[in-house]
Amino acid sequence: MSANIYWIFTPLGFALKGFECSHLVPPARLPELGNLGELTCQLTSHLLTAIYWGRWQAELAKDDRGPASPYLAKILSTQWIRTLLINAYGLIFLAWAIHALA
Repeated sequence: MSANIYWIFTPLGFALKGFECSHLVPPARLPELGNLGELTCQLTSHLLTAIYWGRWQAELAKDDRGPASPYLAKILSTQWIRTLLINAYGLIFLAWAIHALA
């Protein structure tokens, strides 16, 4: 297995573990909407990665055109969606952590 695979699955593992923790110890003051928001952000990000970004990244790895690759253009033009989803998840998780540890 390539060492690069750890750059993918380590953050994913931490995100899923955080999601699990926030559901095992839900703070009373955090509305259920927070849990739903976390779940929505995670699932949407994973689903879009499976449908689009993962496939495009696999094609990009085989493409000899480098920076001129249409797969790179697709990834870069839609990367803001993944960034938004992960940051939204992070903010929801931060709110959970602040409430849980307060």
